[in-house]
Amino acid sequence: MLSRNEQLSIINLIKKQVVPAIGCTEPMAVALCVAKATKLLGQVPEHIELRLSANILKNAMGVGIPGTGMVGLPIAISLGALIGKPELQLEVLQDCNKEAVERGKAYIAENRIHIALEKEDTDKLFINVICQADGHEAEARIKTHHTDFVFLRKDEEILQDGLMKEGDENGSNEQQEDPKLTLRKVYDFATETDIEDLRFILEAKKLNEAASKKGLEENFGHQLGKTMLTPLGKGFLGDGIFSHVLSATSGACDARMAGAMVPVMSNSGSGNQGICATMPVVVFARENHNSEEELIRALIISHLTAIYIKQSLGSLSALCGCVVASTGSSCGITYLMGGDYEQITFSVKNMIANLTGMICDGAKPSCSLKLTTGVSTAMLSAMLAMQHKYVSSLEGIIDDDVDQSIHNLTSIGSKGMDETDRYVLDIMTHKSNNK
Repeated sequence: MLSRNEQLSIINLIKKQVVPAIGCTEPMAVALCVAKATKLLGQVPEHIELRLSANILKNAMGVGIPGTGMVGLPIAISLGALIGKPELQLEVLQDCNKEAVERGKAYIAENRIHIALEKEDTDKLFINVICQADGHEAEARIKTHHTDFVFLRKDEEILQDGLMKEGDENGSNEQQEDPKLTLRKVYDFATETDIEDLRFILEAKKLNEAASKKGLEENFGHQLGKTMLTPLGKGFLGDGIFSHVLSATSGACDARMAGAMVPVMSNSGSGNQGICATMPVVVFARENHNSEEELIRALIISHLTAIYIKQSLGSLSALCGCVVASTGSSCGITYLMGGDYEQITFSVKNMIANLTGMICDGAKPSCSLKLTTGVSTAMLSAMLAMQHKYVSSLEGIIDDDVDQSIHNLTSIGSKGMDETDRYVLDIMTHKSNNK
């Protein structure tokens, strides 16, 4: 039984990691950093210098920017300077409209923006922005997490150096540590905590269902969600819970990756992870006729499992985030099927045995394909787990200890695939259409 303090600490962790976002979180984090530096400068910059980590570049190159009809960093940067509101965090470009987009295009055409790869800092999430105008300059830096400012400067005056503690405007370096999780702690928290303390997670259902609806109504990206609902799609996949889970999840991703002006509830800095941790659980619960309480607890299991895995994987890695989030959704679906803790551990082992090694090659419309792969595996893993069928420690990287299995996965994603990550970025930046 978790103590009340432990419960409150985990609730705060979920509320910190499960937040609304408009558009892909990497270009939005860059726009946020630009907006912050611009606000410090006090005027529209004449010139903007950016140094970005390779993973930020990778995830921002091919994704649509909401409300612009454009792809990539330059428009996100220009809009961050022109209309960005840093107090809105990852919804920084909420006020984007046609007039702003035209101003942004003109700003880009004036060659005011210079982007460089950060080669010295080793953090995979690193954004440094220097804005200049009228002989003055302001600098802002985000590191490790998408909204964590670690350095602020106006001319020669350093305003912040180190991570500011929440609610501390004096820039204290002391930051309350996140609770250390295990899968058992995730399960106990989700099943034992008073349901009224967990009801906030239904906001994820509300936002991501709306994004899914938009994706299924309009023609976004590769239209994977819509294609699954056509006669051809139903002929391949049928018209049951499985196909409905896949189409609803991919529909939300279709809309988000194509730049729809619609907020989604993210998880651990990723909107796609938030969608993947939410929609499979929501659709399965509806079609399986689970109660609202069961849905709430399943969503908590799903989102908190993803947060737990990301604690050791890091915000950005070479491993596709759908592996993480779909593992969470598999746990949530197993719970909705009536599974206990042991069966949830089985679903985790099945997921890790199957999806480990799926690379992240940036945020883009085809992410919906990867989410659908992850979610289909989540459904199969849950189904097998309910029959006590699971991958054993005699096979591959699976350990008898489910937490060690998770750490085996994250060590591969955070360290073992580093060279793969470099190759992926090199390929992406040297394709013929980039020359």
